[in-house]
Amino acid sequence: MPKMKSKSSAKKRFTVRAGGTIKRGQAFKRHILTKKTTKNKRHLRGSTEVAKADVKSIRSMLPYA
Repeated sequence: MPKMKSKSSAKKRFTVRAGGTIKRGQAFKRHILTKKTTKNKRHLRGSTEVAKADVKSIRSMLPYA
């Protein structure tokens, strides 16, 4: 059976940690930042874990991760 391909978009957006959790970047931090408060922008820094409901679909997009 041939190798499965990973979704290129998922490869760019998600990383699988050593413990098996999936890391993602925060949204709403690219543009139109002048109307957002400093506190709001500060809380959008860094990365978070993917929601439990989305883990199964992301794992299917990344078969070898």
